[in-house]
Parts: sequence; C-alpha cells; structure tokens
Amino acid sequence: MTSTTALTQLVDSYLDLKWTVDPVEATAAGVTSHDGRLGSFGEDDVQQYIAAFKSIGSYLEECPVDTLQDEVDRTALLGDLRHTVHLLEREQPHVRNPIFWVSHVLEGLYLLLVFTDRSKDVRCQAAADRVRAIPACFTQARDTLRNCPQVFVETARQMIRLGAPLLEQVRRTLAPDGDERFDDDCADAQQAIDAFASFLDEASWSGDGEFAIGEEAFNFRLHYQLALRNTAPELWRYGVALIERVEHELAGLAREIEVGVDWFDLVARLRTDHPPPGDLVGAYAAETQRALAFISEQEIAPIPGGTLDVIETPTFLQPLIPFAAYQPPGMFAAEKRGWLYVTPPPATSGGGKASRDHAMAELPATALHEGYPGHHLQFLAAQAQPRTIRKVVRSPITLEGWALYCEEMMGEQGFFGTREERLFQRVALFWRACRVILDVGLHTRGMCFDDAVGFLVDRARLDRSLAEAEVRRYCAAPVYQLSYAIGRREFLALRSAYRAARGSEYSLKDFHRAVLEFGALPVSLIRWGLELDE
Repeated sequence: MTSTTALTQLVDSYLDLKWTVDPVEATAAGVTSHDGRLGSFGEDDVQQYIAAFKSIGSYLEECPVDTLQDEVDRTALLGDLRHTVHLLEREQPHVRNPIFWVSHVLEGLYLLLVFTDRSKDVRCQAAADRVRAIPACFTQARDTLRNCPQVFVETARQMIRLGAPLLEQVRRTLAPDGDERFDDDCADAQQAIDAFASFLDEASWSGDGEFAIGEEAFNFRLHYQLALRNTAPELWRYGVALIERVEHELAGLAREIEVGVDWFDLVARLRTDHPPPGDLVGAYAAETQRALAFISEQEIAPIPGGTLDVIETPTFLQPLIPFAAYQPPGMFAAEKRGWLYVTPPPATSGGGKASRDHAMAELPATALHEGYPGHHLQFLAAQAQPRTIRKVVRSPITLEGWALYCEEMMGEQGFFGTREERLFQRVALFWRACRVILDVGLHTRGMCFDDAVGFLVDRARLDRSLAEAEVRRYCAAPVYQLSYAIGRREFLALRSAYRAARGSEYSLKDFHRAVLEFGALPVSLIRWGLELDE
C-alpha cells in the first residue's frame, strides 16, 4: 500500500465516522446517504465517538506521506480531528448548549428544502424520516443538557420559534406521496418542539455567566481550528491597534466627503439612501453581477463554473438573517449553485429598517463579500478540488478572512467607484476589528455579556437590541468572530510573501488561483503548501 493510498483510506474512515456522528453535516456536504437521519448525542454516544475519533487520530499521526501536499492535507485533517475531539470532550456543547440541539434539528429540515440536487422523491422520504426522528432527538436533549449558561438558553428560545414555520414549510413542500402518517408525524414533531420550548422556559439553569471557554481552550482553538501561532493576548493587542487605525482612516474619509461631520453621523445619513424594498433583491443582484464582471475584465481571479441565485430570504429564516447571508452548495453535490439571501424590511417598518440595513453605498462591499470573489467563488473553487480534504476542512480564518480580504483587494483594484462606497468598506473593517476585542474579551478576559453589549452600543453605536443579538452569537462561537480581521491580515501577509517569491512573474490572478486550490484550509497551511513557510 502506498502512503497516498493509506492517507486516502484514513480520510475516508474519518469522513464516514464524522457523517455517521452528524448526519446533518453530511447533508450539508452533499452526501445523500444520511439525509433521513438525525444524530444521537447522548453522553454515552459521545464517549464512543470520542474514542473512535482518537483511534483514527493515532493512525493518522503515524501515517507516512511522501509529498508536501499530502503532508499539508494530513496536518489539516489532524487539526480538524483534534478540534472535534476537544469540542466534544472539553467544551461539551451537547451537554451545555441547547443551541447545539435546536440548530441540528432545524438545519436538518432546512437543508432538505433548499438542496434540490436530490430528486423530489428522495428529499420527501428523507424529510419524512427526519420528521419522525425529531421527538426522540429532543427527548435525548432534555436528558443530556445541564448547567447551561443563560445566554445560550435565551438564544435557543429565540431559535426554537422558527420550528413551527419551518416544519409547516416541510409539511407543505416535502410530503411523500401516499404517506398517510406524514401529517400525524408532523404534528408529533411540533409537539416535541413545543415541549422542548417549554423545557427551555421552565428548567432551572445554574450556568449563568459561564459561557466563556477560558484562555487555555481559546488558545487550543487558535492553534488547531485556525492553525495560528498567536495567543489570545497577542490578538487582543492587535484588535486594539486595528480599531484605532481604522477609526483614524474613517475620520479622514469623512473629511474628504464633508468637512466637520463625524464619520458615524455621516454614515447614518448615507443610510437613508437605500433601494426601495421592492427593488432590494434586484439591487443586490446587480451589484453581484457588477463584481463578477469586474474580476473577469480585470483578470483578478479564476472564475469556476456555477450559479449564484440572489433571492429574498425564506420567511422562516428571516429572524436569523436580519440583512444578507450566503448559503453554499454541498461540496460533494452535483449542483454548483449557491444562494445569496437578502432580507427585506418588515412590511410594518415603512422602509425605515432598510435605511439602516441596506444602504446603496454599502451594497457593493456586501455583494462581493458574499458572492464574487468572496464566499461563493471560494466555495465553488473548493468544490472543484480533487483532494477530498480541501473540500471538507474549512477553517473560519480562511472562510471569513478570504471574504474580508476580498473587500480590501477589490478596493485596491478600483472596484469602489465613490468615496461613500470606500467609507462603507472601512466601516465594515471597523466592525470586524471590534469583533476581535469582543471575541477575546468575552472568552478569556472576564468581559461579561452586558459589558460587551455596552461596547457595541458606545463604540460601534449599535442599537441595543442588535448589539444583544450580536453578543449572543459571539458567546456561542469562540474564535469565529476574530477570524474575519485576523484572516484578512493573514491573507495580506501571504500575498506579500508570494509576490516577493515570484518577483517579476507575480500576478494577482496567479496568486488567487494558487490560494484557491487549497479550498479553505487554514491560511498558515496554504503558506506551507506554497512553500512560503516563515
């Protein structure tokens, strides 16, 4: 057996285990064989999963490799495996976080609605099977959860409200022909959802304030999930410096537009210029097409084949997506289609909400971040990779870092046609710089929920309700929020190293082609694979 064959077999074993453990993740990857299942995350089950992951890890550590690219892939897989084991063994979201269970069930239904690469009959049968599995899943959740931080409980309460409209959409859209039990099964599933919502409301939760994972676990995530050498204190200092620098740049840009006006007041005024609610989706679609044409004409990046549908956010998702968001294709799906969801303002708002959320000058940065050359292009490139690891190991530092880097890079190339558009691009960077401070502060420096909300209200001047929603997400997803700004930093440094190594042969398109061949592996592993290691 060759070393490449041995590595391939271990990769296959790992993915088979990973998707057996989490069938919803398999569905998201475009693997249809688990579409009719929900996972089992009781404590005894999870202990068995941990043992199995560790067993594969021990073989992977000893697996010989002959090429640099195989070693990069092996290291990426080891990092993903170690992060998975640490998550289940130390952080234990199945025990401490009801969001874990609610999102598993809701995403399991949602993906069957949107992934149309499966036949309708296959999706209908999978939906029926998953609906029948919901009562047992939530019963297991009630038996497993304990000592849950209040902030997680509050977020889960908000999410569970989506269960009824989502389940109704499944009932109306994916009812199997001739299945006389389906309506009754949906009713049983709704009762289970209601019972779990009551459980969240009525249980005594003693873990309030313990959402922080602590500096040791945070640094573990930095090292294995993001493959960063930095520690939390170093990133805190970087975040502080970045906020100060970007605020200075914002003040300068504001003076160029109008002397004597504070940058935030200028931004607030510019937000009154927005598309009419009925034209909102079309405005995003137009900006997406403009970005695609720009990168083609300027030869900025290779453009994989595929489609991006810009559509109004489905009603049942709108409470989770206040502005815009991207849904990628499955990495193993035949269909090369992604979706950019755009959430319109509520009919009762009279358009006022749109003035805050969808400013005309802000649309270009958002569209390129989510579409081309940002998330959608990166996912299409990963989907096309022949190496399995580069399809499935996706580090947030590369996913979010690439999209934010693209905002910077497109600005350098002249995509933003007005000073107002450039101002909003810097506002987006300021927002991501604030996230570095909050991510590190909440999880390693004793920052409490109210302090974080106050920071966003006072420094970023967010409405308190929006600030509270943001901080709830930060509490539940350590190291993810800093990945935007830190990933941007890493890509800019990687580009400088690549340019220095290539000299007169350097081109921006060649750099992007080389980077995209690694999918969303951590940026430091991309550097290693390009033989630019520090």
